[in-house]
Amino acid sequence: MTEGSTSVKDFFAFIKGGLPAKGLIVIALILSLLETAASLVVPLFTRNLVDQLSTGALSTGLVLFLAGTFIIQTISSGFSYYLLAYIGEHIVSFIRRELWGKVLHLPISYFDEHESGETMSRITQDTNTVKNLITNHLVSFVTGIISIIGAVIILLTIDWRMTLIMLIAVPVAFLIILPLGRKMYKVSKQMQDEMADFSANLGRVLSEIRLVKSSNAEIAENKKGRKGISQLFTYGLKEAKIQSVISPFMTTIIMVVLVILIGYGGVRVASGALSAGSLVAIIIYMFQIVVPFSQLATFMTAFQKAMGATERIQGMLSKPTEPFDQPHEFRKEPLTFHHVSFGYDPDHSILHDLNFTVAPGETVAIVGPSGAGKTTIFSLIERFYSPTSGYISVGDHSISNIKLDRWRQSIGYVSQESPIMAGSIRDNICYGVHREIKRSELEEALKQANAYGFVMELPDRMETLVGERGIKLSGGQRQRIAIARALLRNPDFLLLDEATSNLDSESEAAVQEALRVLMKGRTTFIIAHRLSTVIESDRMIVLERGRMTGEGTHETLYQQNPMYRHLVDQQVLT
Repeated sequence: MTEGSTSVKDFFAFIKGGLPAKGLIVIALILSLLETAASLVVPLFTRNLVDQLSTGALSTGLVLFLAGTFIIQTISSGFSYYLLAYIGEHIVSFIRRELWGKVLHLPISYFDEHESGETMSRITQDTNTVKNLITNHLVSFVTGIISIIGAVIILLTIDWRMTLIMLIAVPVAFLIILPLGRKMYKVSKQMQDEMADFSANLGRVLSEIRLVKSSNAEIAENKKGRKGISQLFTYGLKEAKIQSVISPFMTTIIMVVLVILIGYGGVRVASGALSAGSLVAIIIYMFQIVVPFSQLATFMTAFQKAMGATERIQGMLSKPTEPFDQPHEFRKEPLTFHHVSFGYDPDHSILHDLNFTVAPGETVAIVGPSGAGKTTIFSLIERFYSPTSGYISVGDHSISNIKLDRWRQSIGYVSQESPIMAGSIRDNICYGVHREIKRSELEEALKQANAYGFVMELPDRMETLVGERGIKLSGGQRQRIAIARALLRNPDFLLLDEATSNLDSESEAAVQEALRVLMKGRTTFIIAHRLSTVIESDRMIVLERGRMTGEGTHETLYQQNPMYRHLVDQQVLT
């Protein structure tokens, strides 16, 4: 089987999953057949009409039949178009739901390798290409095929010689269209790749527009964007070149066939071998063959584009997702790292043979220089990545065997970034909580997070919109909203990653007070460069280049661990 036929088979197998109820498809096809049948009968009535007019005898019944046929064609055409368009929209909606569900469950490693704009392009641009094929071209393709077959059968009964003249043009046209279709497939894939890259660059720049402006990077980004636009322009011209061959060629074929038919038909009418009405009918049938045939050429072009888009969509859908069907729940038990090593790149490890246990309710600070692997430990606990070797357990169960949604629900994460979603303060506090939350609970969480005061002073209070990435809030306010969110989740484990590093002293005091409330009775991991914020932890773990070189209290480590003593002395904590 050739690569092309495999792609066609894969394409139809792919869209089959989005088909609606079979009854709807049957009705749509019946209406299409009715419309086509009506359109095929019209030339026959027209033939009789012309022949009767030439003899001066016009039948009222014939005129009424012709009018009725037009009405049936119009009504069935409208309904069949709507139903076929509905089927197309249903298929595309199914593809988008599949893609969206897939994207939300892809592992973090996928997003490390693919920019968000590229993924957005797959969901919007590529699915739109498939939608364009199904809703705009599939309707004309289905009705066109039926129309061509019906017209050819009727033409053979009217005059088989003139029918053959028309049919000779078909293989000639296909010899031109098929290689151009393959060329269009390649160009379309390149265009879609370039569009994904351009969308990725666009998303990157717009999401960090403040950095662009503060760095005076407009000129550099303008140059990079213009390069992408230029590439899209080039591929667009390549598509236009192919279309510029197909469209005039089809028009020329139509005109040549029409001239031959009129010339040859005129001779046969003059000789009496053919009636004038039959010649008129043949010309009308020719258009019922040639017009759909030219639409088929457009369909083939759109189909090649859609196959390129489908290939990328299927590539994304084939990616492995995070596992959600693990068998075990868990209780509040010690969390243990068993000889854990990890590297984002298989050839380069970040963490090496980590072994430690944290008891329920214990507060452990992870300290060390930048790049030691502290945040990577948090990523492993959250199961964004799996250890390269070794494993992490809670009690007797590896965390990889615990239900993923239940596991992540048990973790509260507060970082220096304090990610905030566009929307209201209420939306952000309730984000990811899968239960109905009373107003009293929200207010209590805000009070415990030391955020109630500033939220109540805002114009719309909890309904205040925070802007993209929470830009309308200060760093301290975002931190306290994040803490309120964590309190509402009531997690078993807390991960605090530089939670107060970017705050002024007043905001830091408010956040520290909120953190003390949040940490009560919970197993807490803290990353902090400022050691003054963690010296009261139950225990500290010192990391150096991914290796654990010390463990104990502040006093013990200061006496026994050179790296820790160096860090403390640098910050003048002695």
